[in-house]
Amino acid sequence: MSYRIGIDIGGTFTDFALLKGSEVILHKNLSTPEDRSVGVMEGLGKLAEIEGLSLKDFLGQCEAIVHGTTVADNTLIEMNGALTGLITTAGFRDEIEYRRGFKEDVWDVRLQAPKQITPRRRRLTVAERVLHDGTVHQPLDEDAVREQCRKLRLQGVEAVAISFLFSFVNPEHEKRAKEIVTQEIQNAYISASHEVLPRSPEYDRTSTTVVNAYVGPRVTSYLERLVSRLAEGGYKNQLMVMQASGGVMTKEYIDGAPIRVLASGPAGGVIGSAHAGVAKGHRNLLCVDMGGTSYDMSVVIDGQAPAETGWNMHHRYMIGVPMVKVETLGAGGGSIVNVNNGALQVGPKSAGSEPGPICYGRGGTAPTVTDALVMLGILSTDEGFAGGSFRLKRDGVEEAFAAIGAEMGYGAEEAAFDAWRVVNANMSQGVRRTTAGKGIDPKDLVMLAYGGNGPAFAAIQAEDLGINKVLVPKASPTFSALGTLVANPTIDEERSYLAKGNEIDLDKIRELWTDVAKRADRFFAAAGFNPADIVIQYQLNMRYPGQNFSLTFDYKADGRLHDLSFIDEGFGARAMELFNQRHMAEYNHVREHEMPEISGVRLVAQVATPSPQAKGGFTPSGAAPKPAKTRRANLGKGFTETPIYLGSELAPGTEVASPAIIEETFTTIVVYPGWKARVDDAGDYELVRG
Repeated sequence: MSYRIGIDIGGTFTDFALLKGSEVILHKNLSTPEDRSVGVMEGLGKLAEIEGLSLKDFLGQCEAIVHGTTVADNTLIEMNGALTGLITTAGFRDEIEYRRGFKEDVWDVRLQAPKQITPRRRRLTVAERVLHDGTVHQPLDEDAVREQCRKLRLQGVEAVAISFLFSFVNPEHEKRAKEIVTQEIQNAYISASHEVLPRSPEYDRTSTTVVNAYVGPRVTSYLERLVSRLAEGGYKNQLMVMQASGGVMTKEYIDGAPIRVLASGPAGGVIGSAHAGVAKGHRNLLCVDMGGTSYDMSVVIDGQAPAETGWNMHHRYMIGVPMVKVETLGAGGGSIVNVNNGALQVGPKSAGSEPGPICYGRGGTAPTVTDALVMLGILSTDEGFAGGSFRLKRDGVEEAFAAIGAEMGYGAEEAAFDAWRVVNANMSQGVRRTTAGKGIDPKDLVMLAYGGNGPAFAAIQAEDLGINKVLVPKASPTFSALGTLVANPTIDEERSYLAKGNEIDLDKIRELWTDVAKRADRFFAAAGFNPADIVIQYQLNMRYPGQNFSLTFDYKADGRLHDLSFIDEGFGARAMELFNQRHMAEYNHVREHEMPEISGVRLVAQVATPSPQAKGGFTPSGAAPKPAKTRRANLGKGFTETPIYLGSELAPGTEVASPAIIEETFTTIVVYPGWKARVDDAGDYELVRG
């Protein structure tokens, strides 16, 4: 028997999905913030126990371990990354702070600027200048580099970002500066822009390089610890790491640009959603993931969740690497409930896994959304929680909400219900903002809900948004972990090149695509993949003159590595035709009398690997399920004795009428009044309105 394991670390739980042939085994355990690799190894030990094997034998039979991590995100959220300095071209010291004049909310006069990773005293410049065509206008002042290194060394920097003008065309100055920094600042983590993001414009490249330097030491040290522990435990293959682009790749590839793991966990959930949605006949999805700490939203259109490289503002910093678009709110099961200036507020602060909600019995004193669900009878204190790893407790929960209610002028149960209403409103409003920004009406989508807490709110959110169907995979509590097993090994990179559509230098296009193809070849070969299995998407970035952002489109979607025979005399005309088609699809018009320009090339290299099967369909069985018990619960219409069903007793084809609560091993599905739940032929749930 060989195994494939997907792992996703969240703020509260670490999730595992074990693929054993066609069978999927799920597991969750509390995350270990002090060293998250400890929680990973504990979970792997539990999976080994489930399989009746020692950890060494179990890991020895693992074909692949795929890991999505929040280390980079947590570093940016908590702003506890490496002490970072920046060396840049003279005259460009403050570009990182100008942010292209961007402000997240132009109407909020109280909105503070983001905390600077590199404050001005650690942003230093040197004389050098490379022109747009790669020629050297002013040589690098190496003595100035050494002097700036001395200043950074005195400030105790741990990481240095290097970003020179037009280094993506000619990187020699950056390469030499990197050599000098290596000599002058011992053990510093060095992030050079031509290695991290070799494309224009300057702000995007510099911001991405600075963030990479800031999170790099934390990400690489964590992955090194994990790889070491896996090897000691008996794992013989390479660890595959989830990327923000929705693909996975080896640790060795990630080491070159650790920033690629930002938002990798949520990306896994979106990729898994697209896979499941297509199998069930729903290609347009609103994906919502409510875990212990956050609420993630994304949209899948026509079965695709493409990675975008445009304006990716993540944790208030511009990130230029390809990212699957996921919007995040501080709304999860651990979100803390409090009264702020007379109004009930839920989140964004979270109790996390340590100490966690009050009902965890681990020392938490602040009431949370999970505590509210206990008060409302939605979550049980009679059975095991999170797969039976511990039992929720009511001790202290009622007192905490009574204190909230005293401030608001009502009782504990009313306070818990208001917390339920507020967090649900926050999430629904977040979805409206996200879909409106994309020009999408949520009514045209099917909701796919996952995460440990997603199914508890899914139907009532869908009702608020006008959505009539919700899909809840049986694996929803660990769906992002399962999604990592759907993702393919991927290298997705860009190179800048600016030219009019009728003046394209074909040799230059060949050179740029060949450069990325060689990198893909090298890393895939090191990972043991057959070059014949690599499929290439050759893509172009184009725009009309004056446009700020380019559109990306496939020039050749089913190419092979190093086969560039399609680049011929008709290349430019074909590129402009494809761009106009893409522009029409995106904006519903083309500028017939303007010559589009190419702004860069992109290459996406992938290798298909085994993934969990997904299927759909619903065949009514005619059997009426019987509830296991009843419980006093409030599902939005006041407290009533509510039927409780056990997911393990619901066979495919059965229907559950509302109101009802379905208890699965790692999650709770609420069938709100006006809805019904159906178990489809794959054992997954459909919540249908009406």
